[in-house]
Amino acid sequence: MRIMSKDFRLQDVTVMYFTALAALMVILVASYQAPSQVKVVKVSRPDSEASAPAPRALPMPFRVLLDPLGQMRLAWNVSYARREVYLELTMAELKHGVVLGMSDRGELTHADLVVLWDSGSESYFGDAWSDSEGKVTLDSQQDYELIEAKWKAGGFYLLFRRPFSTCDPRDYLIEEGTVHVIYGVLDRPLDSPEQLNLSQIHTGLQRILMLRPDTPVPTLPPDVRTLDVLAPDVAIPGQETTYWCSIHTLPENMAENHIVMYEAVITTGNEAIVHHMEVFQCSLEAGDVPQYSGSCENTMVPAKLNSCRHVLAAWAMGAEAFYYPADAGLPIGGAGSSRFLRLEVHYHNPLLLSGRRDSSGIRLHYTPSLRRYDAGIMELGLVYTPIMAVPPKQHHFDLSGYCTSKCTSTALPRGGIFIFASQLHTHLAGRGVRTVLVRGGKEVEVVQEDPHFSTHYQTIRVLRKKANVLPGDVLITKCTYNTEDREKPTVGGFGIMEEMCVNYVHYYPRTQLELCKTHVDPDHLQKYFSFMNRFQGKEDQCVCGDGGVTQQYSRIQWDGFATQVLDSLYQTAPVSMHCNQSDARRFPGEWEKQTLPDVTSPLKKPPYPCELRPHPTTGPDGAPV
Repeated sequence: MRIMSKDFRLQDVTVMYFTALAALMVILVASYQAPSQVKVVKVSRPDSEASAPAPRALPMPFRVLLDPLGQMRLAWNVSYARREVYLELTMAELKHGVVLGMSDRGELTHADLVVLWDSGSESYFGDAWSDSEGKVTLDSQQDYELIEAKWKAGGFYLLFRRPFSTCDPRDYLIEEGTVHVIYGVLDRPLDSPEQLNLSQIHTGLQRILMLRPDTPVPTLPPDVRTLDVLAPDVAIPGQETTYWCSIHTLPENMAENHIVMYEAVITTGNEAIVHHMEVFQCSLEAGDVPQYSGSCENTMVPAKLNSCRHVLAAWAMGAEAFYYPADAGLPIGGAGSSRFLRLEVHYHNPLLLSGRRDSSGIRLHYTPSLRRYDAGIMELGLVYTPIMAVPPKQHHFDLSGYCTSKCTSTALPRGGIFIFASQLHTHLAGRGVRTVLVRGGKEVEVVQEDPHFSTHYQTIRVLRKKANVLPGDVLITKCTYNTEDREKPTVGGFGIMEEMCVNYVHYYPRTQLELCKTHVDPDHLQKYFSFMNRFQGKEDQCVCGDGGVTQQYSRIQWDGFATQVLDSLYQTAPVSMHCNQSDARRFPGEWEKQTLPDVTSPLKKPPYPCELRPHPTTGPDGAPV
């Protein structure tokens, strides 16, 4: 076959070459072209602010400071009817632009982003994403809609919105639970966001609960009183992380009252450093608790502080005031409760600021007019014991704790209880927590779920719908862990490098049931150790006691087989049930070797609809936008 005719001229070859080259350039340019929906933003400087019309204010009930100096603030509102969030970003100084985004756990990689950038002559607004190296690319599907961008009193104001679900695989699915918000500041002009790598600019992370219940704020009774539980003028250490504990006492001979609301009290200037706070009540059996103010991790902490574990109040940055239901309140005071409280404040100080003093804490609002129901707090999940463990090098490993039908039948009243809020808790390896309600062998309701849980963001979360738990129901709390960075097994316990799996549920009416948790049957665990020792050619050695269990876990050679067998054991072996009263004693009955509940119908999360949604012409308040 002849490849080229002798009449095929050099001129023809040249024309073909340049035609192909031009076509290739068109294809390359088109592939890197910004989506046509990218908005050109007219950004007037602050000195022209007086002549610019003031932006119409949308209601933004939720807000949080993003950076440690408090120069950037995020506020938002939620429309469940439209399945949209409205976001307002305010910056004291704009420079050359800003990046705001969401990712699974606050990573700069694989993040869903909105970018405001300037090229030196014009400013642009667009939807973007980052790849596995942090390199930014404009999204072909623009799902962030700009509403307004201008200077006003307090800084530069950027208002935009986005659906919960965009059905774009590069976009973050906004759902109930923790949202890790990342932000970055642009210090130089960009021709295109493709010139941007998030690892090369100043960035930060903040955690929030973006989806909040859309319920009206209750009215407080006229005889409400307040009690401030505040840090005692603490000199904040110049280190990134500090947990500060202090002991406080209730008024002498305080009668029983009901806490009906509490809120944070933050020292002015420390709003970006006080990360979260909790108030615990000490156990009555501990008697007098000595005064203490210092690091919670100090070796000189009085031993009696360990008895102060009954949660009264919890707040995390971005959380609003917490209200009890109109017909219930949390008892405080009276002969049946301890006078001693422990306040724990987490200071997050990444800039290592020094010379700051702090008297932040929590203000309890209580009333002597007792409501119809006492509210209670119950612990669900796993017992704090090394009997339960997570193998090392695991990307995803689940542990589940059970509140069995036998316990709920024994301890709950005929009409059951109503769970209205909960506080999820793990330590550093925790990645997700989920509590489901099982009735008749079927999962009928998700009580609380956070697939992006972080131990650094713990607050009490109000349920959008109360969960009614009846006698005979089962509550299953499952925690997901990641131990890829660990060489040894992680056992359960109180230490920060040990693990917990807990959901502190707030409910009414209060019962004597205060702890409904399990761990795997110790005899079946010993059979696992014996089997693995023989399989791995080691001497079969049974060491008794909790410390012995930790030692036996450490003797295992943790390959895929050992991990799979342990996982199978946890999912099938009987459990020891701790169905405990408020005095820490178990209810009468036999609670060892309880068979796991048979759940035949796991509850699946309904998918978000992916039909095309016309953009609304009104905001969450019904006003036109």
